[in-house]
Amino acid sequence: MDTALLLPILALLAAGAAAGFAGGLFGIGGGFVVVPALMVILPLLGTSAEQLTHVAVGTSLATIIFTSLRAVRSHALRDAVDTSVLKSWAPWVIGGTVLGAWIADLVSSETLALIFGVGVLGFAVHFLSPRVHDRQLASAMPGGITRAGLAGSLGLLSSLLGIGGGTITTMTMTLCGTSIHRAIGTASGMGAIIAVPGSIGFMVIGADEVGLPWGSLGYVNLPAALGVIVTSVLFAPLGVALAHKLSPALLRRVFGIYLIFVGATMIFNS
Repeated sequence: MDTALLLPILALLAAGAAAGFAGGLFGIGGGFVVVPALMVILPLLGTSAEQLTHVAVGTSLATIIFTSLRAVRSHALRDAVDTSVLKSWAPWVIGGTVLGAWIADLVSSETLALIFGVGVLGFAVHFLSPRVHDRQLASAMPGGITRAGLAGSLGLLSSLLGIGGGTITTMTMTLCGTSIHRAIGTASGMGAIIAVPGSIGFMVIGADEVGLPWGSLGYVNLPAALGVIVTSVLFAPLGVALAHKLSPALLRRVFGIYLIFVGATMIFNS
């Protein structure tokens, strides 16, 4: 094997393992891990600075499809998935995801990186503040216009950030009285609902781009996605198992600190 390719391959496998584990543990798609890792790895595969963030986000969304399906299956075996929420939210989430991909097509790579950094800092508050994720504001999930607005916003933001929307879903469900384990299990399934139209959208908006790295379909780089997927699907069940055995309080704080570092770095580099 070419030694020049060994480092990025090992980095992709490591990113996949971390993303899969985090996805199973927190009910997230792993994009908060994958996008920053791809921002470092993709230039080694020939991605230009002008296309870097778009390829990182699009490729991250593609990996989330498999991580999400693997994690939600593991949670479902523990009867921790509310399929009624997934079905009722799906149309609005998909609509928001498509809109997010369209907006991404209108902004530069630097602007998209800035959006990612600001979004990540906002999510860090969720992981670091017990008052946010331990409160209960309602006894049932919202319906009607409120559900449409929340679900559409979830899809839009997740598409722009290259994430599976698990953090928002988990927070919404716990605020509405759902147990943390059932919220995480359901959130893990939301990732695929977002990632399928999201990755297709990034393929479409990047279809006419020239100079993309080898193996790219639009803004989705298939070799990089495969490298992440290989280990993410293996480590997702380990995160699921830990989520059902341990209190995630300490891990929330560690992950929150990581998000602050990532968000600040992305903003600085943008």
